[in-house]
Amino acid sequence: MAFEIIDGGVTAAKGFMAAGASAGIKKNGQKDMALLYSKNPCRAAGTFTTNVVKAAPVRWDQALIAQQTPIHAVVCNSGVANACTGQEGMDACRDTAREAGQLLNIPEASVLVASTGVIGQQIPMDQIRQGLPVLAKDLSDSRGAAADAAQAIMTTDTMQKETAVTLTLGQKTVHIGGMCKGSGMIHPNMCTMLSFVTTDACISQELLQKALSQTVTDTYNMISVDGDTSTNDTVLLLANGLAENPEITEEDADYQTFLEALYIVNETLAKAIAGDGEGCTALIEAKIVGAETKQQAATLARSIISSNLTKAAVCGHDANWGRILCAMGYSGATFDPEIVDLYIESAAGRSQLMKDGTATAYSEEEATRILSEKAVTILADIKMGEAAATAWGCDLTHEYININADYRS
Repeated sequence: MAFEIIDGGVTAAKGFMAAGASAGIKKNGQKDMALLYSKNPCRAAGTFTTNVVKAAPVRWDQALIAQQTPIHAVVCNSGVANACTGQEGMDACRDTAREAGQLLNIPEASVLVASTGVIGQQIPMDQIRQGLPVLAKDLSDSRGAAADAAQAIMTTDTMQKETAVTLTLGQKTVHIGGMCKGSGMIHPNMCTMLSFVTTDACISQELLQKALSQTVTDTYNMISVDGDTSTNDTVLLLANGLAENPEITEEDADYQTFLEALYIVNETLAKAIAGDGEGCTALIEAKIVGAETKQQAATLARSIISSNLTKAAVCGHDANWGRILCAMGYSGATFDPEIVDLYIESAAGRSQLMKDGTATAYSEEEATRILSEKAVTILADIKMGEAAATAWGCDLTHEYININADYRS
């Protein structure tokens, strides 16, 4: 393994500091503002929602990323999405960046902004102005500061989501750390999904963006909770170069090592989102093997984890394999259902439900035990080639409706 997973978050990389605080945006008094900061300027890469309706922070960040502006900080609030807010919403982004810049003595254009929460409400700038000085004062490179920031960006999440790895590039120790939030409105196409990843690697702007885009395809874009693509989906990757490794400027062995480690960070965060879907009791992993192409496999896998009937069956621990095959059938990908083998597996064991398109004599009791675990895998072999893909989702429970029926209250 070219890297090591460590206990850490966005402060794991050298030179990054973070803070989380309550500014009074949320009614419950919980932390609702986070600040991420590097004194050294960062190269920044980003991927964003493909929803035509884009929140003001998405448009603000897209412009700065496109200009390849050196970045020092990210300010994120939770509770209000700043989406569908017109010019006032864009002004709020600019005002937030300006005031953060003044506090940190950095340019306004070096501050990225992110928001998550209720759509259609204006950002309460009085609270933002109260929160920023507290965040600036509390900035720290400690593990606890990273955890505070991860907590501050949560909405309906039930847990903070963080991870970090170390790797060696050019005989230098390099770190990649990240935090994310997401629980509902999760179906990225690049939810209200936000992810912030930091690294002290020295890597060119072009390859930083390429690495992020490559890993997003097989991580965040392979999860779904409810089929809703948010107005605010954002993944940001900041690199300040403080590891002092030889700059990665070509797709050589060091780039591949960096790419592999970045993939693990983003996969871990993506799975954490899927496993914390609103009201869920189980993480569902769908694996397609034996496909002709990666795209075919990905289309089938995403269809399975997006199927409400399949999700409800897992919730009920019911091995209703017909729902799985049905979801594959309407995915848009072509395959021969009469040669498909289908399995379910978990910590409780493995069972083959179908062989060559027909049911096996599997035990319903054994299948129920397998589906009663907190992580369940559905594996389909379509016997057409060597390609494979994996997607992640969660079961669908009554609690999902309860959470979203009164989300604004």
